[in-house]
Amino acid sequence: MSLDDLHLNLRNLTQDDYPQLKALMDAVYDDIGGAWPQHSIDRLIQEFPDGQIVIEDDEKLVGVALTVRVDYDEFSNPHKYDDLVGNRDIILNDPEGDAMYGLDVLIHPEYRGYRLGRRLYEARKELCRSMNLRAILAGGRIPQYHEHAHELSPAEFIERVSRKEIYDPILSFQLANDFLVKRLLRKYLPEDEKSQGYATLLEWNNILYEPAERVLENRPTQVRVGAVQWQMRECASVDVVLQQVEYFVDALSSYQSDFAVFPELFNAPLMGLQDRATQQDQMAAIRFLAGFTEQFKTELSRMAVSYNINIVAGSMIEVGEDDRLYNIAYLCHRDGSIEKQAKLHITPQERREWVIEGGDELRVFETDAGRVGILICYDVEFPELGRLLADQDMDILFVPFWTDTKNGYLRVRHCAQARAIENECYVVLCGSVGNVPSIRNLDIQYAQSSVFTPSDFAFPHDAVLSETTPNTEMVIFSDLDLSRLTVVRAEGSVTNLKDRRKDLFDLRWRDWSWKSGSLTPGNPEEN
Repeated sequence: MSLDDLHLNLRNLTQDDYPQLKALMDAVYDDIGGAWPQHSIDRLIQEFPDGQIVIEDDEKLVGVALTVRVDYDEFSNPHKYDDLVGNRDIILNDPEGDAMYGLDVLIHPEYRGYRLGRRLYEARKELCRSMNLRAILAGGRIPQYHEHAHELSPAEFIERVSRKEIYDPILSFQLANDFLVKRLLRKYLPEDEKSQGYATLLEWNNILYEPAERVLENRPTQVRVGAVQWQMRECASVDVVLQQVEYFVDALSSYQSDFAVFPELFNAPLMGLQDRATQQDQMAAIRFLAGFTEQFKTELSRMAVSYNINIVAGSMIEVGEDDRLYNIAYLCHRDGSIEKQAKLHITPQERREWVIEGGDELRVFETDAGRVGILICYDVEFPELGRLLADQDMDILFVPFWTDTKNGYLRVRHCAQARAIENECYVVLCGSVGNVPSIRNLDIQYAQSSVFTPSDFAFPHDAVLSETTPNTEMVIFSDLDLSRLTVVRAEGSVTNLKDRRKDLFDLRWRDWSWKSGSLTPGNPEEN
């Protein structure tokens, strides 16, 4: 399987999926009877369609979670698997049930290691919250128990697994997903020889549950971002840099961040793989750096999928189809797709020493955690760009940057904060620190990464949600409430976006298609 071709989609199971579902269940459950018959699955889809969740990759079924509604009081007490099954293998679903019961979670063997199971569990939890259900229950097999049955009781085995002294593929996974063992179930599934008929009754409580006759369903609006204030340092190889990147991605994912953000040209120390004399040719050095970009894109995309996090990959140098150099920020979605935003305004130093070209496209990216834009460093000093993105309903603006001195940093910081206020959006500023005298152009860095907000009562008094210690390698986390943006744009103390005098001025993006020869530059009727 090629990571470049991995495009994951989360959706509900349909009756047309049964052939693929059967093949998957037969492969995974070959020791306990294989797949449910088709009429059982069809009935389940008919009675509780929202609870049947699948992950597909290019229309190939690679993961599935089957769920029913049950009465909490009944199934939070001792029961057997057969209590969920009626005549003719009909899976019993209680439409009035106040809890969900997890029947099965299956992942295709070729797709294990990408945390798809966690993704299915998170979808279940979100469904539980949106339906205002009390809890998710599950009877969990303990297939590793047969190897320890001669020396441990089931209760002792469960305790050892909970302390991570023993690994059980099902129980360990359940515990890692915030499920708690409520009790031991005996003769739960007698044909399960590996578990010797035992199972654990697992429970995840919905802390937002409120008994009510009717609860309005709302779309989740909480987004967590994590930014890496990256330290530039000498490196011995590409693998060393990628190892450091994955360390931070893993850490940010562990804190359930929706985005991991890196600074502009964070992989620039790779120029140090050349000797100092060779680095004197700046154009050759930057083209040398560009040679690593494809490898970084592939690895960062893998990390985005594996750690279930969207990655704003700072920026890297790319050789375009015209053989010119561009400074490109990549957005690696957690579904495996990659999008990019070029730096539009090139600094005098970049233009003079590296001969980098500016891009000619600007867009807002649709993600599973809001609509986002990316402006690389110098670009944020041009207010037109932020306003064009705001016109496309941007929620979060990411600004990866690289500055050497404090005055350069302050230009970026103050402009970024202005973009947050005037466009009523969040702005995430992420830079690099450290001194690397052995690599030309990496001598000094100055940064203080920050998260800025609009300036109104719903936000911090100084419009700074969080910020790092200057010139120190660290990460920051911020929880962004997108619903507050909707309120401030409509009912804020001031409404910057609404109050623009469009009767006096407007802002539009020029059509640059003439570059391909379709239009003539300078013709006002065409531009």
